[in-house]
Amino acid sequence: MDELLKNHLFATHVIAAAGSVTLSTALTYPLDTTKVLIQVGSSSNKPLTLYQVLNRVRSLSGNSGLYGGFGWLTSGRILGMGARFGIYEVLTAFYKDGREDNYVYVSEALLAGMAAGSMESLVRSPFEMIKLRAQVTSASRIPRSSFNAESKAVSPLIDKLLHGYTPEKMALNNSVALLSTLSAKHPNLVGALQEYPWMMTGSGKAPSVCNVQKPSNIISLEGWGALWRGLRSGVVRDSIYGGIFFSSWQFLHRAMLDWKAVGMDSLPRSDEEIGPLSPISVSLAAGFSGSVAAAASHCFDTAKSRSQCTVLPKHISMERRLLKWRRPGNWFERVTGIHPADRNLLFRGSWLRMTSCGLASCMIVGGYYLAVDHLVSE
Repeated sequence: MDELLKNHLFATHVIAAAGSVTLSTALTYPLDTTKVLIQVGSSSNKPLTLYQVLNRVRSLSGNSGLYGGFGWLTSGRILGMGARFGIYEVLTAFYKDGREDNYVYVSEALLAGMAAGSMESLVRSPFEMIKLRAQVTSASRIPRSSFNAESKAVSPLIDKLLHGYTPEKMALNNSVALLSTLSAKHPNLVGALQEYPWMMTGSGKAPSVCNVQKPSNIISLEGWGALWRGLRSGVVRDSIYGGIFFSSWQFLHRAMLDWKAVGMDSLPRSDEEIGPLSPISVSLAAGFSGSVAAAASHCFDTAKSRSQCTVLPKHISMERRLLKWRRPGNWFERVTGIHPADRNLLFRGSWLRMTSCGLASCMIVGGYYLAVDHLVSE
């Protein structure tokens, strides 16, 4: 009976957590979409505004385009939140072991949060990659060109790497024209050029993100490692976010407990005598902590988003490994995964991410408390 009750309580907490994460993601997802499009679509000379992004998404994909990739982010966020809070609770359990009031210092919360955020980044990275490609596609969908049936034929290799992809015939013909000065002994020069993966677009450039958004296309063209592209900046982002989120939340929680203890008739000897805080105050503290953590880690979020928006075929990655390609930028940019060309773009869309993370954290914590109270009372 005790085991059945424990399983029931565990399932109740899982359902409450998953439901609160799903609801918060659904309400804040348009903010995330506009934030991503501003990050990847802006340049140093031409920044994108919120009005331009919304108009472009609505004109190409309608209002539903603001929710492109919603399922992927929801799944990744549920797993990532589970990893973040689970690892944080395990680490802080060692800190609290042997203490009478189960108190966690702010510095301990910072270290535990950084470790938890690093693990969250590993779990969420593949889901974020597919989610970002879907968001970018909703604002950059290009109508298919009307080719003849003959021109739509592609080589077996291209069809294997990207099923349903049609190369740019005009650019391919221009590439063939550049080789016209050479002796064309091959019976089918155009077909031979099409067999090379780097000639997919006919111009030597990688295909557009719109053509490489499905998991199967990403894996076949870019390899399994592409699902964790931008991992350096992602780990730094989530470790900073997790550390600042939990440390600031712990600081506010301690301050609210002390403030509540001041108004009591007799001075409490432990936190248990103070009693629990109201769910509203805990939710507001979590929302404020999420906004502060988002502001501190936003530049690494931009670096990760712009990295994931780049299509890098497997042959280029192999060439870089064989040639021992050195990452551009100074040592800090190489370690954290920031490209030097993005230095002036790192804080684009910061207020959108602060708003999104603040609202999401507030709704996740508040919704979790309300759902647990409702389900347990029943």
